[in-house]
Amino acid sequence: MLNSPQPDLREEPHMFSLFKTNPQKKLQKAYEEKLTEAMQAQRNGDIRGYSALQEEAEAIYAKLEALGKAS
Repeated sequence: MLNSPQPDLREEPHMFSLFKTNPQKKLQKAYEEKLTEAMQAQRNGDIRGYSALQEEAEAIYAKLEALGKAS
């Protein structure tokens, strides 16, 4: 053991990074689903439901923006 570098145990093994979820993709999907739900509520004449769903979508979008800036 002549000056062998110590492995960094904090790093994840590459083998398991395949199963790691991407939080940005997850938020993007949730945002798109919420917008779709809002559109359907609006089409059905449920304006209050549309407003509530649109507000939830905006909150998800804000999280998505914050995550994008942090990356």
